[in-house]
Amino acid sequence: MKRIILISLVFSTLLMGDQIYRYGTTAANFLEIGIGSAPSAMGEAYVAMTGDLSSVYWNPASIAYLDKNQFTFMYQPWVVDINTSFVSAGVVVPRVGVFALSLTQIGYGNMKVTTLDYQDGTGEFFTANEMAAGLTFSRRLATWFSFGATGKMITSTIRHMKASAMAVDLGVIVNTEFLSPTKQKEDGLTIGMSISNYGSRMSYDGIDLLQPIDITIYEDGNFGNVPGQFRVQSWELPLLFRIGVKMNAISTANQRLTLAVDALHPNNNTESVNAGLEYQMKIPNAGRFYLRTGYKGLFLNESQFGLTGGGGIELFLMGNKSIMIDYAFKEIGLLGRTHAYTLGLTF
Repeated sequence: MKRIILISLVFSTLLMGDQIYRYGTTAANFLEIGIGSAPSAMGEAYVAMTGDLSSVYWNPASIAYLDKNQFTFMYQPWVVDINTSFVSAGVVVPRVGVFALSLTQIGYGNMKVTTLDYQDGTGEFFTANEMAAGLTFSRRLATWFSFGATGKMITSTIRHMKASAMAVDLGVIVNTEFLSPTKQKEDGLTIGMSISNYGSRMSYDGIDLLQPIDITIYEDGNFGNVPGQFRVQSWELPLLFRIGVKMNAISTANQRLTLAVDALHPNNNTESVNAGLEYQMKIPNAGRFYLRTGYKGLFLNESQFGLTGGGGIELFLMGNKSIMIDYAFKEIGLLGRTHAYTLGLTF
């Protein structure tokens, strides 16, 4: 079962019927797994949200609104012993912008090596890992406009085979006073747009592709073990275009209700919509409490996604520091429910 999941992440799914949605045309599909507990709890409607370091995944322009240095770590146990982790650190440089380093890693655990002769296993085990390391810069060019960019290196390893690629993420955020309950831009309609994973193709290479070949199998007397190597096709990265909006339906000194909606256009699937809601309550001199819910994959063809939810707490510490703890769950149809845990620190 684990091997089936691994193969599906690398090569996606096969083309289905006469509906051409480019299924099975991208590699490194772990890049489509949402990062961060808060975004996951809000149905992954996060392209226009700001103030969270996990936004480097959704829209690099979002971290321009950080007013303090921040560190975050996420751990997400996925299906069949597959685990995803994310770590990032952001530094605010006055009058320059915000810089962030991030690392996403997914491990597939140990799996048996099988052959046609030993279908229950040879006694050997192999593993697979994928990773994306990024450097982000974001800046507010005006009080109502920010942009951001991330350059990242992507690697994928399956036993003795390896592939790599380079990619960039680009994003912008625009704040408006439209529909603002306080007539302030930060509470009005915010528009976010991003494009993720625009980069080179990936092609696997390694000693597992080396095989002895008999180039004339119907002739006797020739050398039947000529060294040969399979030629592997190169694959595009999962390119994602996101556009979304968010607004604060309620905004007071101690309470805030935020609504968010994202529309997605991927290069390997149908278009879809994500929707989310976040309620924030501030306890003066103590911290903030969050409740979140959402729905992922609206209008997605044969979607296995659905309801999401979670919450979090931010505790104020001495010295203008704080610690944040967030939790989220996501429904993934036949694969059940996944959970995400995030720990953050501002300083």
